[in-house]
Amino acid sequence: MKLSSTLPIASTFHIALLIAALLSIALHFVLGSANLPAVASMAAADIPLLSVMIMGGIPLLIQIGVKLFKGSVGADFLGAIELVAAALLDQYLAAILIIIMLSGGQALEAYAMRKASSALRALSDRMPSKAHRKHGAKVEEIALADIAIGDEIVVFPHETAPVDGVVVEGHGTMDESYLTGEPYHVSKAPGAAVLSGAINGEAALTIRAEKIAHDSRYAQIMEVMQEAEQKRPQLRRLGDQLGGAFAVFALIVSGIVWWVTGDALRFLSVLVIATPCPLIIAIPITTIGAISMAARLGIIIKDPTALERLPTCRTAIFDKTGTLTYGKPELTEILPAAGLSADDILGRAASLEHYSKHPLASAIIQAAEKAKLVLVEAARVSEKPGQGLTGMVAGHEIAVTSRKKLLQLQPELILPPTAAGLESIIVMDGKYAATLRFRDAPRAEGKSFIGHLTPAHQFNKIMLVSGDRESEVSYLAELLGIKETLASQSPEQKVAIVRKETAKAPTLFMGDGINDAPALASATVGIAFGQHSSVTAEAAGVVIMENSLAKVDELLHISTRLRLIAMQSALGGMALSLIGMGFAAAGTISPVQAALFQECIDVLAIFNALRLSLGERIKTDMNR
Repeated sequence: MKLSSTLPIASTFHIALLIAALLSIALHFVLGSANLPAVASMAAADIPLLSVMIMGGIPLLIQIGVKLFKGSVGADFLGAIELVAAALLDQYLAAILIIIMLSGGQALEAYAMRKASSALRALSDRMPSKAHRKHGAKVEEIALADIAIGDEIVVFPHETAPVDGVVVEGHGTMDESYLTGEPYHVSKAPGAAVLSGAINGEAALTIRAEKIAHDSRYAQIMEVMQEAEQKRPQLRRLGDQLGGAFAVFALIVSGIVWWVTGDALRFLSVLVIATPCPLIIAIPITTIGAISMAARLGIIIKDPTALERLPTCRTAIFDKTGTLTYGKPELTEILPAAGLSADDILGRAASLEHYSKHPLASAIIQAAEKAKLVLVEAARVSEKPGQGLTGMVAGHEIAVTSRKKLLQLQPELILPPTAAGLESIIVMDGKYAATLRFRDAPRAEGKSFIGHLTPAHQFNKIMLVSGDRESEVSYLAELLGIKETLASQSPEQKVAIVRKETAKAPTLFMGDGINDAPALASATVGIAFGQHSSVTAEAAGVVIMENSLAKVDELLHISTRLRLIAMQSALGGMALSLIGMGFAAAGTISPVQAALFQECIDVLAIFNALRLSLGERIKTDMNR
């Protein structure tokens, strides 16, 4: 399921139009000052302007007309009316300046919203286009579409598994974080299941295809992602929201002036002075300042509209692992059997775990090192599929297994009750020795961050949605003070939840795994934590490079300041325009004077917009 790369046609058109408009102005003045008769000089000087008006202005008007037909009355609507009026009144230079203003605003918007295809392409590019099918002693290269159920597929080191299957030959590990969100390498041996999209480790594995490529898990994620991008909330930008109402008002006022006075130039003066430049220019400048400030803080703004939308979000949905936790399990408790020492059991288990690639092995080894225990060499180490890890340590047979497996062998045993989190069972010389309990520790700033979202940032609803089991999710939610939780959720279910909440109120979703990409794309604002996956980063509007919730709080404050300064520029500019419109309506301001007055308004709005770039460093208001 590969996607073809497409050029951003809209952005290319607007950039080309900007360049053409600037060149036409230069040629206009060069030809106007040429040593020609006055009439011929004026006619020649107008040719470049007329060319751009026809070749660029007409397509621009068509684009704005299409938006209007769809019910989107934006900040560029009034500019389009002004462009037509200037052309009809032979004000060609003014028309070209309007084209520059409109095309610049359109180019920025096209760039800001061009994220769906790049996210989907990043996901698509992860999958191989070919697979290696084993046929007897030979290995042949085939297309993914030619894989049949039952085929033996060789996955070479560091390759991506092309289909869902079962290992039939080889031992190694695979990175399945794209689906689970867990940054662990999962051990693979004959009999172990393999998911399409998983990245192989150092050893080659042979798998038997259980599904064709189109029906495999990765293809399902792709379909969910594509659907999520197609249904991504299309929210109007702040400039459009304000400019739409102001454009209609200005058009009514100018129309009344023309009807009362019969003076078309006075009509044009009112339109020129009402041009929403503070909306089209100042707001993007404010946004650029916010993007620069965020970048200095290690926050990458991939979709500028996310900054405008974030202060409006009233629901926050968080993934668990790697977002509200560190994504690294730690040994938290050892429950030894009667007569046995916790340190002795831990030392023997750690000595054995040195030979395992299980996700919990490193947690056991780290706990033993922290306790300064002396580890010894293990012998006859074996890790058969479904049997756990076994070996001889200091003359004792040690096995690391699961509760379920041990109770199958010894159903009469009474083990400690299950608890939230992960666990391993240690067996020594065939007898139960200890239960090891693990937890993925919550972030130190998590409780403070969650607790201040409602009073400081007006979030009305906070949810924890995770693919982990209920006990672990509930435990974390209780620690952090989150009341609404949903556990054991698949990527498809996460998307449904995000869409449901977004339909009720603007929603922020935050996650860090590829499995979170569809939900990130479906939310009003998606924030990716860290860069574990380029797919997640592309699907999100914002990427937090440093794994700290304090950075998220800084982002919230940046977006709030952005909206405040942008509103000041927009409303202040419109207020000054209203004053100028009064003078223009009274006939005391000509079209040229109106343009100069409007430029003064633009300069004031731009200087105000630059305040964000020149302001003090953003500070969080979390209690740490």
